[in-house]
Amino acid sequence: MAGLYIHIPFCKSRCIYCAFYSTVSIDKRQRYVDALCKEMEMRGTRNVDGKMNLDTIYLGGGTPSQLSTGQLRQLFIYINKVFGNNAKEITIEMNPDDVTKEYADVLRELGVNRVSMGAQTFDNKRLHFLHRRHTSQQVAEAVNILREAGFRNISIDLMYGFPNETLEDWKQDIRKALSLEVEHVSAYCLMIEEGTVLYEQVKSEKRKVKRERNEEVERQMYEVLIDQMTESGYEHYEISNFAKPGFRSRHNSSYWHDVPYIGLGAAAHSYDLKSRSWNVADIQQYMMAIEKGERPAEQEEIDEETHYNDCITTALRTSDGLVITTLKEKFQRYCLKEAERFLSDGLLRKEGNRLVLTRKGLFVSDMVMSGLIYV
Repeated sequence: MAGLYIHIPFCKSRCIYCAFYSTVSIDKRQRYVDALCKEMEMRGTRNVDGKMNLDTIYLGGGTPSQLSTGQLRQLFIYINKVFGNNAKEITIEMNPDDVTKEYADVLRELGVNRVSMGAQTFDNKRLHFLHRRHTSQQVAEAVNILREAGFRNISIDLMYGFPNETLEDWKQDIRKALSLEVEHVSAYCLMIEEGTVLYEQVKSEKRKVKRERNEEVERQMYEVLIDQMTESGYEHYEISNFAKPGFRSRHNSSYWHDVPYIGLGAAAHSYDLKSRSWNVADIQQYMMAIEKGERPAEQEEIDEETHYNDCITTALRTSDGLVITTLKEKFQRYCLKEAERFLSDGLLRKEGNRLVLTRKGLFVSDMVMSGLIYV
């Protein structure tokens, strides 16, 4: 079974922290959707019954909820035509202020059964700082609309580590998130990534955006997050992700468990176990190439060492950990030898044939993974 990812890069406005490929050229939506449909036909892989077995479908962005209901219908007509639509989980990312009863009803009609919303914070001043379009109140309103439409699988994103944010501020955000009783929460520390508006603001000091990195406070915020979420019945199943039992993100889990996936659209990545490819991160170049019947992509073959390293940096992110016996024998020996120091330091634990990060190891996960990389 495979996953299908469709990148929808359109945004009304750009958030200052976002490093994903996006565009505010809303007028190009229909031409882009047409190109997506053509790419589906170009790349559709069919089995004997003419369809491909998809386990998950994910519309990400950008802001997929910037598509009209007509454009969404067109996409799903082609998904059904080319791949067949027997997916168990179909997710769309939405902005809270895009959620209306009419839009939610169309999503349900199309078979979408999971919505992921970027709440980020419930403090309106911090939302304004991020250049988010919605207000705190609109998050709760969106959840209520989705519930009334029949959605029983809702995820929200949260962010911590804002300039001048206190531990109590963060606890308040967590409490408000829990009060919504959503099935899934993803939480990330605000990062200043090169290529973002925030990075340029800090670099040029056009705005007095001071980012006093307080790693101890951020560590405490992560500790509080884990404690409050797990005490409220959520599984901490991946470094940044929490789910009520039975509501782990199947699509994202495929990335962490070495499952193939197809990526459609500008900047989308694909993986078939033997190679990795990615479409050009430019909407104009993407559309022009697809219209000519060409896929504007680069590709790299994955050798044994790269595959092993990929498994280290994905599987160890999860509470399931790395299954040693899935590795080739030489990598099993190498991994277990390199893991000895982390096991003795209490950063890893061995559960049968699995290596799993401990609570202590979560805070230095990058260091542990780097130490297991094959060089």
